[in-house]
Amino acid sequence: MSTIKSNQLLDQLNWRYATKQFDADKKISAADWATLETALQLTPSSAGLQPWHFFVVTNPEMREKLKPAAYGQGQIGNASHLVVFAAKTNFSEADADAHLANVAKTQGVSTEALTPLRGMIIGGIIKGMDETARNAWSRNQIYIALGNLLTSAAVLGIDACPMEGFDRAQFDEILGLKSKGLASAVIATLGYRSATDKYAAAAKVRFPKEKLFTHI
Repeated sequence: MSTIKSNQLLDQLNWRYATKQFDADKKISAADWATLETALQLTPSSAGLQPWHFFVVTNPEMREKLKPAAYGQGQIGNASHLVVFAAKTNFSEADADAHLANVAKTQGVSTEALTPLRGMIIGGIIKGMDETARNAWSRNQIYIALGNLLTSAAVLGIDACPMEGFDRAQFDEILGLKSKGLASAVIATLGYRSATDKYAAAAKVRFPKEKLFTHI
């Protein structure tokens, strides 16, 4: 197993920032984008349930339709890629069983051997939560994927901007998410920073560690 050095990781995390202006002429290569999609695919989730779907929007016409629903923010049009993170709504027993069937196939075990796991999922999520709580659980899982994408992009030297400033209902309507049993949760734009983005050189503002960590 090969690893990067601690200083390399921290250098990239210090280099990244929420990019406000992208260079519209610079696009992420197909190979690098495939790597980022695989990174998203590898994101961990509660019980491995993956209650999400990722919409990668590169079509200029669709981006223009979405831009007003993101309050006209320039990143929507200028970034190389736009990802809409959609959470499954009202996660069901059928969703759980589809996951367990995939576990059985991938790991070469019987579905019967997964009965305890099924019981935990059904009891804790399907029957243990109402629809509002299940939908909140799905949205919370999305943020694990978002964090994974942001870090993976930084390691590759690709800029990104996570964005909650958009009208979710409008995005859902434009992308036809409701009929798919999905709802938008957060979006991210990715590409390469513009040389004119003043925020690229701004000092990173974080609380000191003594305010953030308690060692017990």
